[in-house]
Amino acid sequence: MTWDAVVIGAGPAGAVAARELARLGCSVLLVDKAHFPRPKVCGCCVNGSAVASLRRLGLGHVLANGVPLRDVRIGAGRRAATVKLPGGVSLSREAFDLALVREAVKAGVELREGVTAKLGESDAVTPEIFVGHERVRAKVVIVATGLGGSDAAPDAGSRIGAGVVVPADAVPAHFTPGTIFMATGFGGYVGLVRVEDGRLDVAAAFDVGFVKAQGGLGPAAETVLGEVGWPRPPKLAELPWKGTPALTRHARHLAGERWFAIGDAAGYVEPFTGEGMAWAIASAAAVAPIAARAVQQWHASHVREWERAHARAIGTRQRVCRVVSRVLRSPRLTTVVVRALSALPILSRPVVASLNRRGTPA
Repeated sequence: MTWDAVVIGAGPAGAVAARELARLGCSVLLVDKAHFPRPKVCGCCVNGSAVASLRRLGLGHVLANGVPLRDVRIGAGRRAATVKLPGGVSLSREAFDLALVREAVKAGVELREGVTAKLGESDAVTPEIFVGHERVRAKVVIVATGLGGSDAAPDAGSRIGAGVVVPADAVPAHFTPGTIFMATGFGGYVGLVRVEDGRLDVAAAFDVGFVKAQGGLGPAAETVLGEVGWPRPPKLAELPWKGTPALTRHARHLAGERWFAIGDAAGYVEPFTGEGMAWAIASAAAVAPIAARAVQQWHASHVREWERAHARAIGTRQRVCRVVSRVLRSPRLTTVVVRALSALPILSRPVVASLNRRGTPA
């Protein structure tokens, strides 16, 4: 069978792109190796920019059960600063991703779960895709396969991601709903936020050497929380932690003959308070009209068109996160910033404005 578009990866970027292509009249096959709902290592924050993008796409309702966010509390050493960060919500990836996948199916997308997909040979008209043991063809392929997708290569010294979810009955009272807590230390940082069912989502970025020295992901998180003096959930190190590949990476190519990379597969920077979600949704919305035109008639200029559109949609936002991640890599500099924010919270306004700024419309 030949589809107008095959989307590989049904996370937020893939699900939204599939839905938008279907709404533009394309026949779309959406494939993911997981079954939904499924957990994911993630900060589980959808910031103001992502919320605005979802509303523009008519998807604001998928956040109905999210916990409204008010602020972010950053700890460094024994100091902490609270910065107002309204406009976003926290929502588990089980709930968020499932809701977006259902919206794609509702728009006419065919979903295949629990199967892997990879690009095969291409001819002048349609690339070949192996979906499990089946071979299909598509006029356009959207690669939304996450950090390990496309040809994105990790930057030297990139940190790895780690995450776990703490049961609601084991969450210390310190971690109140509506606040993002970020503990920074010498080997990385740990973010904690309550999600819709009361559980505590814990997501971290660590230096590889630090994890090895501490004896694992859980002990590394406990060490960082101990450095800032915040309470640690009982038996945190014993919970089923999951890691990710290197976080910060760049894609050698954003597109090629009849394919486009979006979301994390198009390059990634250590995110800050929901930016990863914002990039995924923005790139999905931006690629859809380009891919729909490519379905009608492919032209090599579509590659450059997507490169420009991707830069407009998230280029500046990723540069802001690169600066923030560099600050977080220096405990001394982070401590100075936290002290300054404690005295003058107004200093955070440029970063907060960037996080909540509306993305470039598709």
